[in-house]
Amino acid sequence: MTKPPVIPVEKPRDIEDWLWVGIPIALLTIIIGYLIYKHAGSFTLESFKAGFNSDLAFYLMVGVMAQLVDGALGMGYGATATSFLLTLGVPPAVSSTSVHLSEMFTTGASAISHFKFKNINKKLFKTLLIPGVIGSVIGAYLLSDVIDGNVIKPFISAYMVVLGCIIVSKGIKKNNVKKPTKRLGVLAIFGGFMDAVGGGGWGPIVTSTLIGRGRDPRYTIGSVNAAEFAVAFASGVTFLLFEGINSWQVVLGLMLGGMIAAPLGAYLVNRVNRRPLMVIVGLLVIFLGLRVVLKAIL
Repeated sequence: MTKPPVIPVEKPRDIEDWLWVGIPIALLTIIIGYLIYKHAGSFTLESFKAGFNSDLAFYLMVGVMAQLVDGALGMGYGATATSFLLTLGVPPAVSSTSVHLSEMFTTGASAISHFKFKNINKKLFKTLLIPGVIGSVIGAYLLSDVIDGNVIKPFISAYMVVLGCIIVSKGIKKNNVKKPTKRLGVLAIFGGFMDAVGGGGWGPIVTSTLIGRGRDPRYTIGSVNAAEFAVAFASGVTFLLFEGINSWQVVLGLMLGGMIAAPLGAYLVNRVNRRPLMVIVGLLVIFLGLRVVLKAIL
């Protein structure tokens, strides 16, 4: 007599698993409620109709492309999006504000997606979390209330060129033997600070350093992207308090494009040849950054 087939019983999720999904959703819901309460009176039906034009479609495409790059490489969203915005003449504070407000939503979707695909090392995530938030708040405050955006714009573009060179070098360089990574907290503070001031840099600084030290790309990218939600959220709230929203078109386009692409980026993290893609993205960031620098000099 044959035994009946054993039906596997799905293991119930513990409370920590639910928090990985629930916390990003709760925080984003609070931000949406705040924005509706704070800015609903300033928007009219006519302004929304006028805003849905080719510019919004372009920002949407930038958001999709930047998030696909970030999800697959663990870096490049801020660098790619900010480089395009600066090239179009968007002021640094507005560029960084728009990128980080949109990243609140895109990184939230990315963190949930990486959790679903089991790409996260929770110990690494927790180590990066608080220092990254501290660095991002300091950088966002300085850019919003202390630093003159017009003066710093060429320097930010030059920083984008440096980030592009880092990305290209990591794409060309062969994988290293795993080495111990010391002072992760200092690395996270620096990455969060430069990310807020420059509109990008968390991934190129933190992810590239960890992978360069031989850490597993899949879990490094997933963990750093998950921590980036807290970093982007902290700097985004700081920008909201000191800078406000000066271009809802940019924010909405980047946000929608990034949220659409986030699940696909998390799926592609372990399925694409990262090295040639890193070289292409790095060269693009270098090109866009040099355009702004040369324009300021000439």
